[in-house]
Amino acid sequence: MQQVALQWGVNGLVAGVDEAGRGPLAGPVMAAAVILDDLHPIAGLADSKQLSALKRERLFDEIRAKALCFAVAQASVEEIDQLNILQATLLAMRRAVNGLRLAPKLVLVDGNRLPVLPMRAEAIVKGDALIAAISAASILAKVSRDRWCDEVATAYPAYGFAQHKGYGTAQHLAALQSAGASPLHRKTFAPVRAALASALGAADLQVVSGSTTVACVKNPPPLALL
Repeated sequence: MQQVALQWGVNGLVAGVDEAGRGPLAGPVMAAAVILDDLHPIAGLADSKQLSALKRERLFDEIRAKALCFAVAQASVEEIDQLNILQATLLAMRRAVNGLRLAPKLVLVDGNRLPVLPMRAEAIVKGDALIAAISAASILAKVSRDRWCDEVATAYPAYGFAQHKGYGTAQHLAALQSAGASPLHRKTFAPVRAALASALGAADLQVVSGSTTVACVKNPPPLALL
């Protein structure tokens, strides 16, 4: 599929924007904005999901070295639970655009929804496969989030974040059932909500059972006088 370079369209700079991490059960959603430099083209740009991890890492460094400017931003787990994942994603995108050193005249966003921005913006379905700047943004967002997962994996070894990157794999769901939800988990996502409810139910049962035991052992009822 042929990509199009539009960095200097509409009498000014054009930024590409994409996100990573809408679907996982844990962690922030990240977004990146990139303005590429026509004088320093980058070969091999594509939808980050279609690239190997090794290829993404190589392109990550090349994009950072050759782009006119870029920014990576996020919306936290707390913001995801408060706003919902769509609004949190749009918030992360807006933060990424606002973080650019240069102000674009046009922002091209992957998908079919747009963040509120002060400049003209267009949503492009499958834009990460069509527009070089969006491809670059998808790579920066994806690698940034994967690195975050690798970092927190050491602090929360029970969940295997380095392997599944927070997605609802069988391994992750099993860990939720056995270890419960961590502070990194999105409480409004159904599997996490179910794990929290299960843990709460087990805690309530333990309290009730413990209370009954204490009442029987430590506070026996007085004998009835005949």
